[in-house]
Amino acid sequence: MIRWVFVIFIGLVVFANLLPWLQKLGIGKLPGDLRFRLFGSIYTIPFASTILLSLGILLLAKFL
Repeated sequence: MIRWVFVIFIGLVVFANLLPWLQKLGIGKLPGDLRFRLFGSIYTIPFASTILLSLGILLLAKFL
């Protein structure tokens, strides 16, 4: 169980670091993605985008 939590955490960290590049493609601006400003920094929590990308990868893996 702890292994999956670790994998999800690492995936969210990687996704959050790639987010500025992915926002040019429209990922990260979906309804359900949280964006807030705290102490002058903007933080983004991409819930909806993560689910969308996970479903896309799952479908791609299933059909290949």
